[in-house]
Amino acid sequence: MRIGELAERAGVSTRALRYYEEQLLLSPRHTSGGQRVYPETAVDRVKIIQQLYAAGLSSHLIAELLPAIDARSMGPELLDQLFHERTRIEAKAAELQAASRRLEVLIGLATHPDTQSCPASLYPGPIAARQIDAPGSSAGTDTELPTGSHAPA
Repeated sequence: MRIGELAERAGVSTRALRYYEEQLLLSPRHTSGGQRVYPETAVDRVKIIQQLYAAGLSSHLIAELLPAIDARSMGPELLDQLFHERTRIEAKAAELQAASRRLEVLIGLATHPDTQSCPASLYPGPIAARQIDAPGSSAGTDTELPTGSHAPA
């Protein structure tokens, strides 16, 4: 199949397919006129590549993983890399959750202002907790929030 058909069937742009080729993730056959021709299996390959990118993996690691996926066998070094990547992604997710909690404090301060001066921190504390727990707030009381400094009372 030609690049446009693959792009449509896999739900990606032709530009993405060209990038995958540059990164050695796809290897189309070329006609005598230089047009790319992909096998039917390329649709599934592109979908796997997309899932690996969505998981936060680099093109270099994806290039290493694809043969292991094809062989349905992975060596210990590659498995260690995946464990490392999972740890990195979990740490990033924790950072994003903490940022979300700080934004929730800011939203609480903006939607339920009090007469206190600007807080010294966006980490939840007694004043921020009052704001978050105020009626109409979208935050629940079961959310675990980090402790930290807070505005003086």
